Amino acid sequence: MAECIHGFDEGMCDICFPRTAPEPAVTVAASATRTAPRATRPATTRPATRRAAGTAAGVPAKVPPFGTRRLYHATPLVNLESILLDGELRAIAGGLEPDLDVAAPLARQLRAHADVGDGRHVDEFVPFAASPDAERWVELRSGAEEPHWSAAARSLGPADYAVLVAVGRDLGQGLVVADDDAAAPRTRFTLDDPARAVAQASRTDPDLTGVEVLVPGPVPLSAVTLIAVANEPARARVRRMFADVDGAAPKVVVHPPWFVAAE
Repeated sequence: MAECIHGFDEGMCDICFPRTAPEPAVTVAASATRTAPRATRPATTRPATRRAAGTAAGVPAKVPPFGTRRLYHATPLVNLESILLDGELRAIAGGLEPDLDVAAPLARQLRAHADVGDGRHVDEFVPFAASPDAERWVELRSGAEEPHWSAAARSLGPADYAVLVAVGRDLGQGLVVADDDAAAPRTRFTLDDPARAVAQASRTDPDLTGVEVLVPGPVPLSAVTLIAVANEPARARVRRMFADVDGAAPKVVVHPPWFVAAE
């Protein structure tokens, strides 16, 4: 199969193979949701979203079917080797002890107490973003100055991370979608209906930069289709990590646009 200059298979790179037409949104039966009352969030918390050319104001952009949607999990390279050796991504409540924890203690505490609506808590899940420019990931690659992040996170640059990419259909059942930061008090959770939840969230967040897809842990490494890094030295480093890993390795690609700091 042909590859683009960034290492993606043909058709997978949004730069070399831009999508020419949006795919229709999925409409399915409603599932349980939980909405907690909360205070209005300051307007400065979320950056302005971009509207696709030709889309009328107030009209939600159409989104790909959830099963084919790419989802993103960013992790420091120093933690990646443990993930590869374990053969899975683990939730914090499931025993994950990262070599370098980029989350602030308060953020960990909030996620440990945030109920998704059925008695489970956010830290029992492995989080994936619905956009390569998710708000929290942009914060990390732009210096991690926000209170969500640890001092260790502020010592890292964008090139010190890898982005693990999975496709919605490969993440199994029992997914929970948070329409905003999963630890925030006014976030709404939707259980077992990610297609409807993502389509609904796109009405107010067209780029889905605030959406989290929570996957019951652990997530097998086989669900990861590719690993993106910022430069060639990082790709060489990741490939060396696979020397001690059994089984087929995901594709490792260099894709700088996902690692650019916000201006």
